[in-house]
Amino acid sequence: MHNRILFALGACAFLSLSFFACDKREIPFPKPYPDSVATKFLPGLVSIEGLDFNAAFSPNGQSFYFSRSQNGQWDIFISQFTNGSWSKPVPASFCDEKYSEADPAFSPDGKLFFISNQPRQGKLMRKDFDIWYIEPKEGGTWSEATNLSEVNSDSSEYYIYFAANRNLYFGSSRPGGYGSEDIYVSRFVNGAYTLPRNLGPTINSPASEHDPCVSDDERFIIFKSENRDDGFGQADLYFSKIDEEQNWTPAQNLGARINTDGYEYCPYFTPDGRFFFFSSQNDIMWMDRKVLEEIVNAKD
Repeated sequence: MHNRILFALGACAFLSLSFFACDKREIPFPKPYPDSVATKFLPGLVSIEGLDFNAAFSPNGQSFYFSRSQNGQWDIFISQFTNGSWSKPVPASFCDEKYSEADPAFSPDGKLFFISNQPRQGKLMRKDFDIWYIEPKEGGTWSEATNLSEVNSDSSEYYIYFAANRNLYFGSSRPGGYGSEDIYVSRFVNGAYTLPRNLGPTINSPASEHDPCVSDDERFIIFKSENRDDGFGQADLYFSKIDEEQNWTPAQNLGARINTDGYEYCPYFTPDGRFFFFSSQNDIMWMDRKVLEEIVNAKD
């Protein structure tokens, strides 16, 4: 069984400003802002007793989406910025209480992607997870969920992340990889997603890799890996870069300023490029992106 599921249920010079493309969206981040030390995001609202993980701001920056483990399954929650403050999170309207949904991610064209173990059309209840997406409609509603069949397999898919060109990175436990879960990319070509390609042995290992977080131009990636010899805990965050020959460099551990003796996963860059989010144990953490730059550049 996938180790992140076990964890959740048990818990109830490449790196530069140009690599984190900024836009004009204003996100009303709560103060005080974090600096050199990662802190809990919205403690008392998001990082509460129990397990909260993932991070995804809506395209307009006024909604924060994340995952919460409760009653033996995953649900997506939303906190809205209204009347000058962030609201108490509520379950997303598109979630079905019969199934688990998690790992929300917005594509560059505004669709909301997530994983779910809901059955495909005409199929029986599934134990594995697929990638699904919904499209925003007028009046703040959503379309019916569509299965991303060109990317999904008969094994589980996890944690979606997009480059600026809509190339889609994700984790999967499908056969033919290097370990129990590997990281793949499906390129967006002529309006459709192509056959997923494994990122190779400099990133993937005989253990478990997933939760990719890629720079807009795809020259830099952060991801989760479990139980490596140079790890600090059960799962750590690692990074790799594209070299001059367009290959991924051997993965390096992000170190003790990010990783602990526990479980780190779900890396995420805010759309405006200011902050780096990740999940640690039961909480959602955030820190100034410049700190991440310092860590990676020091390892060059």
